[in-house]
Amino acid sequence: MRITINDSVTEVPDVLTIAELLAHQKVKMPDMVSVQLNGTIVKREDFATTLVHENDTVDFLYFMGGGKKSKCY
Repeated sequence: MRITINDSVTEVPDVLTIAELLAHQKVKMPDMVSVQLNGTIVKREDFATTLVHENDTVDFLYFMGGGKKSKCY
């Protein structure tokens, strides 16, 4: 089945759940990734039950903190 993951068309096995897709794609730190399916953020508790279908668009999003360290006086 064809889906788009992070702007790249990808072939994956038949219909998968978000959790199965994360494992199939060998996503690093799956506990730190947010998933957007067809423009809608999927709740983490729904990863095991939300299905990805032919022609869906999936984005794996990582939110990272950072910035310049500064001294506080």
